[in-house]
Amino acid sequence: KVVTIAKSKKFRDNHGKVLLEGHRLIKDALEAGAEPQMLFFSTVGHLKELPEAEIKRASLVKVKFEDIKIWSDLVTPQGLLGIFSKPDHAKMSYPAAQLTNSLPLLLICDNIRDPGNLGTILRSAAGVGCEKVLITKGCVDPWEPKVLRAGMGAHFRLPIVANLDWESVPSNLPAGTQVCVADNKDPGAPAKATSVPRGAGRAGSAPGSTKAPVKSRPEAAPEHEEEEEAADIPELATQCYYKDWAQTPVAVVIGGETHGLSADALHLAASTGGKRLVIPMVPGVDSLNAAIAAAIVLFEGKRQLLRRHKQEDDRQKVP
Repeated sequence: KVVTIAKSKKFRDNHGKVLLEGHRLIKDALEAGAEPQMLFFSTVGHLKELPEAEIKRASLVKVKFEDIKIWSDLVTPQGLLGIFSKPDHAKMSYPAAQLTNSLPLLLICDNIRDPGNLGTILRSAAGVGCEKVLITKGCVDPWEPKVLRAGMGAHFRLPIVANLDWESVPSNLPAGTQVCVADNKDPGAPAKATSVPRGAGRAGSAPGSTKAPVKSRPEAAPEHEEEEEAADIPELATQCYYKDWAQTPVAVVIGGETHGLSADALHLAASTGGKRLVIPMVPGVDSLNAAIAAAIVLFEGKRQLLRRHKQEDDRQKVP
């Protein structure tokens, strides 16, 4: 009963606890300082692979492997489940290698609803060396089991700040951060393009026009409403993702595949002098998967930041 309830978002929100499954995820959590409440195991051998001092803080419950198979969401259950206090990024001890390779590059998730996509995005952010990930309201809960599985331990490698209102996003960014948005707007297109059909602007990018609707609305919306909405969307300079854009520090917004970028994301980018970053594709291909788009843009941002850092070092060496 405890395990079943622990899978629900209501349980996570009301009790401040999360369910973790598998040796690697639980070990990563313990080493990062997450607080274990209960550990369910099928054999004592499962516990021997975990830090002894840490597991002594939890209630240990031996159960049948058949039971874990029923509770498990994994194709091949490992015989180990844990209920932890929901980790607080400010109290976590992230791996030294992660901290050493951290870059002044942040990620902001906007309307990411698919658990697999969010988990994969977090995994890429950890691989790039992002300083922090901000997850706004409207995104899937990062502590949902499917997100945890897709993240492959990323949750315990870099700070993740979730459930943020857009008003509080700036206070979670370093001073002077420029915010750019991943988009699929053709940089060669006219400034004022017609609105694309619903669903045409997906995959980590806003709809392929200067308009980025937050909500879908009836097709026969009054003309004056469309004009008001268009007027509310700020104009941003648009360029290909591989051109120079990664200043120090910089944040990238990745939007969901169904709703795209929100107006709040575009306003934040405009207020910081940010840009729309486009990944050019073959004509007729609608858009990229959000997680793929995030990986492409983030690793390009890393390349640009490292190149800039090397150029600065070279200049300092010149007498």
